[in-house]
Amino acid sequence: MNPYLQILPEVQQALAQGKAVVALESTIIAHGMPYPQNVQTALEVEEVVRGAGAIPATIAILDGKCCIGLTKQQIEHLGQAKDVWKVSLVDMPYVISQKTDGATTVAATMRIAAMAGIRVFVTGGIGGVHRGAETTMDISADLTEMGQTSVAVVSAGVKSILDIGLTLEYLETKGIPVVTFGQDAFPSFYSRQSGFASPLRLDSAREIASLLRIKWELGLDGAALIANPIPEKFEVPAPEMEWYITQALHAAAQQHIKGKAVTPFLLKYIAEHSQGESLEANIALIRHNARLGAEIAVAYSQPGV
Repeated sequence: MNPYLQILPEVQQALAQGKAVVALESTIIAHGMPYPQNVQTALEVEEVVRGAGAIPATIAILDGKCCIGLTKQQIEHLGQAKDVWKVSLVDMPYVISQKTDGATTVAATMRIAAMAGIRVFVTGGIGGVHRGAETTMDISADLTEMGQTSVAVVSAGVKSILDIGLTLEYLETKGIPVVTFGQDAFPSFYSRQSGFASPLRLDSAREIASLLRIKWELGLDGAALIANPIPEKFEVPAPEMEWYITQALHAAAQQHIKGKAVTPFLLKYIAEHSQGESLEANIALIRHNARLGAEIAVAYSQPGV
């Protein structure tokens, strides 16, 4: 056992017995939503995972340990604590050595999940190639991590604040299968459409689990991105969302927001200026992703899939 891992007994038992376990990130708790919606959503998402037959394992770094599975008290702490570090791969050694509270991004959550033997991870939307990356070189570590860590990532597509076309090109370059669940169009987080076709489409959790098993049995290391479109009744139409994003990007540039502070700033700006419409969509899509992720994990845990 890695000395830096601290696995909740319920999660440890499920892994030892070969049961379905779903990893969940903690950035959404500390940096993705305001309190108390962040804590409420985190707990509800765990219940969605349980309801679909899997065990949730929310991941964070606390007191020098990579915690795999959090108690309600730990989730509440992350939801209210100030100065929680937003942890990507580059930050992990520092945050662990300093015993600082850290909420894990997609990249860090994937790496910790893989260290524990968890194969399915649910998030809201992945990071990717930022708009203007041809001059800034701002490309999320989520993508490079997906190229090497064999964990399936279930999300509502790519965050719509990013350059979706370039992100899809980067994923192809890294050999990461991109599968959209139940439709031909690739979704864009808040919206079911992005203007891009999905490279692949599958219509059942069992088919997705089969793809994952074959991929890894072939020795093809790395993730698969499972894009799960937001339910239609909760989506924000893409043209409307694009207007909010343009305004948010302009505000970020004016305030000289850079680096890892950009995404939280943009999401907060959009939530405030869309009268909470984007926050409602964000909550709906993470719950929706949790259900599909749990179904995939259950199917993957069954022999012969």
